[in-house]
Amino acid sequence: MRFCSLGSGSAGNATLIEASQGITSTRLLVDAGFSMRELTRRLARAGCEPAELDAVFITHEHGDHIGCALAFASRHRLPLIMSRGTWRAVGNADFDPALLRIAKGAEAIALGDLEVRPFAVPHDAQEPLQLTLHDGAARLGIVTDLGSAPDDVAGALAGCQALLLECNHDVALLRDGPYPPSLKKRILGSHGHLSNAAAADLLARCQHPALRDVVAAHLSERNNSPALARDALAAALGCAPADVRVADPALGFDWLQLH
Repeated sequence: MRFCSLGSGSAGNATLIEASQGITSTRLLVDAGFSMRELTRRLARAGCEPAELDAVFITHEHGDHIGCALAFASRHRLPLIMSRGTWRAVGNADFDPALLRIAKGAEAIALGDLEVRPFAVPHDAQEPLQLTLHDGAARLGIVTDLGSAPDDVAGALAGCQALLLECNHDVALLRDGPYPPSLKKRILGSHGHLSNAAAADLLARCQHPALRDVVAAHLSERNNSPALARDALAAALGCAPADVRVADPALGFDWLQLH
């Protein structure tokens, strides 16, 4: 299995996962937080055409994640997977119900060479989900857009060989920064976004010998820095900061292979 990010920030989020078994391969797009034209361009940059996708999974209805998902899935006749709460928040009477697949927390979804296992997270959306993906050999955890990480979230990430983990902000930078008090309160709340320190705490609870790759994701360009995120996660892992990858908010990162 391998994965790459097409973008990981407030301007748009999308992650591409590919699993192969023999001559078959499965490609899943997680979130589609761009215009259709921009998403297609970013997929091409990763060497993937829309017709090569097997499905699109939407974590929640916020614009930087759902973006063009309904129009994109409709145009390319792709299954669109999301929670019932997310569908209620964005549902479109013109969308073909045959393409819609409702995901439920803790219920596995078989998708070609992948087992997709969604789980609920605390975030200020209708029914937000994050997910793990397993190809029979390796497990990837994707966990962004959550304000806190209770034990069930840590449990859902157990056994992952790679994590794409939200490090949205440094608390001091956010508190001292120019955002209005209401926005600061939302981000810092239990249903907002993970700080570097909260991400490090979650990582410490998920750490195990087979966890090889950790990517800090969804960094605020105003209230965080790659160095601060790296330092926090490296301290939790007991490794050098250079061993922690950081997703560029605008560009994401290139393919990363799991072994």
